[in-house]
Amino acid sequence: MKSIKELEEIRKRTLDTINIRKERTGTRVVVGMATCGIAAGARPVLLTVMDEVKKNNLSDVAVTQTGCIGMCRLEPIVEVYRPNEEKVTYVKVTPSKALRIVNEHIMQGKVVDEYTIGSED
Repeated sequence: MKSIKELEEIRKRTLDTINIRKERTGTRVVVGMATCGIAAGARPVLLTVMDEVKKNNLSDVAVTQTGCIGMCRLEPIVEVYRPNEEKVTYVKVTPSKALRIVNEHIMQGKVVDEYTIGSED
């Protein structure tokens, strides 16, 4: 059995993780986490995005997940919503691509065109 102190530490770590995914008014990053997305590798992508957001202390960025986006062959899919800008849909995202998306698009405002749905096919 865990001690009260250990349980409180687990609770704090869990709340910190949840707060990264909480809705905010700034940028929202949505990762498709339906069965098709998970099978294609969306879980490591989601964790990479969350880690980068936390590491860079991006308090105005909410990381969330959704079910099926409807384009299974393009999974993992990441959508970025920035205030007053068009939604950007990234496809076939890997953890290394997710790092670049966070560092260039989320932090610098530069869309990574070669990962977008428009560059596919």
